[in-house]
Amino acid sequence: MIRKEMNLISPIDAPQAKKPSRDGFGKALVELGEAHPNIWAMTADVSESTRTHWFAEKFPERFVQMGVAEQNLAGMAAGIASCEDSVVFISAYGVFNPGRNWDQVRVSLCYNEANVKLHGSHTGITVGPDGASHQALEDMAITRVLPNMTVIAPADAEEARKATIAAAAWKGPVYIRTCREKMPVFTTALTPFQIGKANVYRDGKDAAIFACGPQVYESLIAAEQLEKEGISCAVVDFHTIKPLDAEAVREWAKKVKLIVSVEEHQIDCGLGGAIAEVLAGEGSGCVLKRHGIKNRFCESGEPFELLKKYGLDAAGIAEFVREARK
Repeated sequence: MIRKEMNLISPIDAPQAKKPSRDGFGKALVELGEAHPNIWAMTADVSESTRTHWFAEKFPERFVQMGVAEQNLAGMAAGIASCEDSVVFISAYGVFNPGRNWDQVRVSLCYNEANVKLHGSHTGITVGPDGASHQALEDMAITRVLPNMTVIAPADAEEARKATIAAAAWKGPVYIRTCREKMPVFTTALTPFQIGKANVYRDGKDAAIFACGPQVYESLIAAEQLEKEGISCAVVDFHTIKPLDAEAVREWAKKVKLIVSVEEHQIDCGLGGAIAEVLAGEGSGCVLKRHGIKNRFCESGEPFELLKKYGLDAAGIAEFVREARK
């Protein structure tokens, strides 16, 4: 059953709204701009797509449009962040930020512990028709490895809003990944959010599904179906990939025999990889099975058709759990 203290909108009922998680980021930027005169926003010719145009309309004196120059985006942000305790959000598609400007992110931001927050929009296969060149499926891997970097993959638009506000108060570089497609909003203003603290949305005794991004909602639907089959699955929202809630991983490894990680990302070096690193050498007897994109580029298609093809919708996740238990 869904845990009442999480204050979720039940995924079994029709969600109140569908919004892209990038909307939560854009909304939070405006909230931050109104509350703090030291907040800046920058983008690389994609202000409407990343929802930074809402900030630009209200605070043009604190908004910088760099054009198609993601490397310069990171470098200039580092300079602004060094002045007068400024907090700078830089936003572009995930394949370009942090993909194209990884060197500048590594040296100018992480090495210098600059107070710059990266927003990678249009991540995962739900970019859909844009195809492999624009489907960021490696972004958590390349940011998670960087010293001083924090990595967050919000489950929906409301959690993305909270993550953005939390990132502004968090010291040092932070990467937030969001999606373009409208997805169910099932968390609420009362749902807890803390960087580095996983949220248990559903209890279970047979298996635990650890998910991030849109797959948290899909995992809840999958768990409901599995419950009808006599398989009790917990669902845990691991919105923070780094620092990972290692304590929660260890606790669940003692409670269940199977952990399944689910992410709209390569299965290597993302959420599943981080969980594997925690479990390595623990001797818990718990088996980890990783579900996501398996060492390949994906093709163009409608977002939900692609989720179905790669087994990242509720039906695919449920089937993966069934197979993992054999």
